[in-house]
This record gives sequence, structure tokens and C-alpha cells, in this order.
Amino acid sequence: MRIRFSHSRPRPRPHSQALTAAVAVALLATATAACDSTPAATSDSGADATLALSILGTPNSFDPAQLIEGQQTYVWDSIFDTLLIEDNKGRMHPGAARSWSYSKDGRTLTLKIRPGMKFSSGEPVDANAVKATLDRTRSTPGQSQLSLAALSSVDAPDASTVVIGLKRPDASLLQSLSTAPGVIGDPKTMANKSTALNPVGSGPYTLDTKATVNGSVYVLDRRNDYWNKKAYPFKTVKIRVITDPTASANALKAGQTNAGTVDPSQVSAIKAAGFQITHVQATAGAYLVLGDRAGSKLKPLGDLRVRKAINMAFDRQKIVQQILQGSGKATDQLFNPKGGAYDEALNKTYPYDVAGAKKLLAEAGYPKGFSVTMPSLVFTKSFEPIFTQALGDIGIKVTWEPVPAQQSTTAVASGKYPMFLIIEGLSSDPGMTTSFYTPTGFRNVFHSTDPKLTGLLGQAAEELDPAKSAGIYREINKFGVENAWLAPVFYIGTDWATKKGITYLGDGSATMATIRQFGVAGSAQSGG
Repeated sequence: MRIRFSHSRPRPRPHSQALTAAVAVALLATATAACDSTPAATSDSGADATLALSILGTPNSFDPAQLIEGQQTYVWDSIFDTLLIEDNKGRMHPGAARSWSYSKDGRTLTLKIRPGMKFSSGEPVDANAVKATLDRTRSTPGQSQLSLAALSSVDAPDASTVVIGLKRPDASLLQSLSTAPGVIGDPKTMANKSTALNPVGSGPYTLDTKATVNGSVYVLDRRNDYWNKKAYPFKTVKIRVITDPTASANALKAGQTNAGTVDPSQVSAIKAAGFQITHVQATAGAYLVLGDRAGSKLKPLGDLRVRKAINMAFDRQKIVQQILQGSGKATDQLFNPKGGAYDEALNKTYPYDVAGAKKLLAEAGYPKGFSVTMPSLVFTKSFEPIFTQALGDIGIKVTWEPVPAQQSTTAVASGKYPMFLIIEGLSSDPGMTTSFYTPTGFRNVFHSTDPKLTGLLGQAAEELDPAKSAGIYREINKFGVENAWLAPVFYIGTDWATKKGITYLGDGSATMATIRQFGVAGSAQSGG
């Protein structure tokens, strides 16, 4: 296999291409742009179908405790089973655990493991493997560790039963067990260094290590003995890492890929080339986090009138039309538009009103505004001029302090910056709540609390019925908007291109990247 690597100097990009780059870095790990020159031998239907997909980021590792979510998930979710499965509408289904049940107090979760599953090595998948993986993930620093923070114990009383003890009820746990924290690793190999590039899993595909070039192309071969084979109609999946939007479009046109996301500026050309375009209105959000709500580092942010004024500074609709080229949605709120917490009425809370914003600042004692320093992150650079101008129009002078890409996470979490801009991939209502509103949340860097919110968080954690908890999450959403904990500005949409015979099944309801989002025309695909 011959791989061509591009080392050319990047050219200045128009808004839409800069947007694609910003979202790519926000949602995914960065990777070297590369393209396999071999055309994708794609059949349109039947058992021999091949999915040739381009993604924007390289999997960092296949170690179950070090998995990163984003488009890298397309690779590792194909190799590993998860305990539960979230379908394309965001509904939870049995996965490696064929059933689950909570105790009345919500502090014990019992999982029954599906019989007959095997790792690609031939070893059986049982409760001990589940326990070993969960215990290791809980004790290993990584993205998944925080999601399992509520666990107090994991027991395997027999080969088919896993009993999880909880310090407190955790309504987000089931969703977590359908993503990276819920993968099952092989106890004999998952701690080995070789697992980072050559994993042993029990998922629907195995990694063809001979055809795979790490950081460039990942080739997956379907297992014929997999329990949920119908959900994966492609015999072969070839996933290429292509970070440049023009290169991604060219790969589609050249037949090197038959599915991938495309820049809004490329949609017409890709359509004309015979591809179907599926638009998802919201996959990520641009949020100005007004983190120092007590005003400990930046006194003005301690005043609700100031935080409301900041929210009124943005002409959200104009930004969506001019900067995103219509590929997105204006918003005053944090949560996924497809989720239960979302309330369209809240988007009328902060109309664009420069004069009104200045009046609020004056009432708060800042008639001449104030200055603030925010981190300039690799995924916010393209949007920084928009925010600088909007805030400047109401008297807030922004200085952007450059932060190296590898320090983005620690810079935001450090508490150095009283407010900061992030581009965040959407997740479930419990996931967004945990990250932005709980005192220990990853995005609540100043550990803000409020008695009313504390009560709502307690209710949400204890209500394990998603239908009943939706109303609680809507109240949390309302609290966040009315108290201006953030200044959400817009959602970023995604356009998926698929060749004839392949369909993209997602609509934004589910946020996990999985091969189950793709179908073959005429196939009896199920379970996705």
C-alpha cells in the first residue's frame, strides 16, 4: 500500500473551511492529513459491501482506559463491544449486557452479560472481563474515568452477572455505559503496550493490522460470528484520516471514499458528483462560558446584569447565515435540540440588543465596559474575531492569550480565565448537565453552586426514568439560561455525503460516532 503524505504549508481559508477546521479540532484529536491512493472497491448492496469513510482525527490509543470520543469512535467502537447500545434516535438498548436493572434506591445496577460472546482471540467474554475493565478504567486517568466517578464497587458474583455499587444515584451512567466507559477489554492483554495499536476486542470487526497504517488508514474486517451482525451490513470498513476539507471532498470525487462529512462550500459540487447529502443541524455548539459567576477574578461577572448584557451582544442569526453559511442554528441554550432538555422558547431570552446591553452594563456600574483576557485555543481561532467585535460593541475589550494546542484542556480547566470560548460536541442531557452545571463538572471550572440548581441536580440524578427526567433537565436548562451561566451563540451543523447504495441514518439525536449510523440500501439492518 502506498501512502502519500501532504507536508505543504496551509493556505488561508474562507470562513466555511476555517469553520470545518475549527470543528475538526474541537471534536477530534488532530492528525496529519493523509490519503490512501487506492480506490474504494464499493459494492452497492449485499454481504460484500464496503464502507470507505473519511474522518478528521486519529485514534490516540486502543487501550480501553484511554479511548477518546469524537470521530475516532468510528474505529474503536467497531472493535469493542459496549455494555449498552444507543440507537440513532438516542434510545438505549441491550448490548453486551442483555439486560439491566436498578435497585429501588438507585444505588445498585445489575447487568446480565450476553452468553456466547468471544474476544477476537477466542477467549470468552464474561462478567470477570467486565469487572476487570471497569476497575482498570476507574483507576486510570483518562477521559472515561470521570464518567465512572459515582461507582463505589464492581462485583462479578457469577460468570454472567455484574453488580455495580454506586456512591449516589447517577442518571448519566447508562448512557456512559454505551460509550467509551462501557467498553469491554480483554483482561489478558488490555494493559499490554501492544494494545495501543493492536487491540483484542469482542466487537463486530477486527483491525487488519497488515493493511492499517496508524494515523492514516484503518481497515476493519467484519466478524462472521458476531451476535449483532445485522446492525453492521458492511463486510469491510476502511477509515481514512483526512483533516483538510478540500482533500476530503477530492477523496469522495476520486472514489477513494464513499462517505464523509463535507464543508458547506462543497455541498453543491458533491451533490453534482452523485452523492446524497444528509444535513444534521446540530452536532456541536459554540459557547462563551461565563465561569467566574462569583466575580472572584473578574468582578463584573459576579453581576447577573453583566452576564445578561454579554448574552445580548450577539446577532446570532446573522452569524449562522454569514459565518456558518446557514449550516447550523442560533441558540441561547446549551442542550442538544434533539434532547428532552431543549426548550425552543428559551431562544427568545436574549435578543440582539447593543443599546440594551450597554444599559445593563451601566446599571451594574460599568458604563465604560471592562477588559478581559481569554485563552486563544486552536479550535476557537477562526471564531475569535466575531466574539471580539460583538463584545467590543458593548464596551468589553477582549485580549486573546495564545495557548499551545496540547495545553488547551489544562488551560481551560486551570481557573486562570474567568470566561472562555469553547466549541463543544453535543452529548446527552445528563452528560451536558454533569459537565457544565455540577460543582465538579469539567466545564464548571470555578465550581459554581446555587441552592435551586443543587436541588434540581439531586432530582435529576435520582430520576432514572428518561421520560420523567426530561422535565427536570428542562428546569436545569431554564436555570442556566435565566442566570446566564453561559452565553451560547450557535450550534454547528454537519453535512454527510454518501455514495449511491449507502445511507446515513443519523439525525443528531444520538451523538456517538458509530458504524451503525450507516446502512446499505435494501439491507435488513437492525439494532442500530
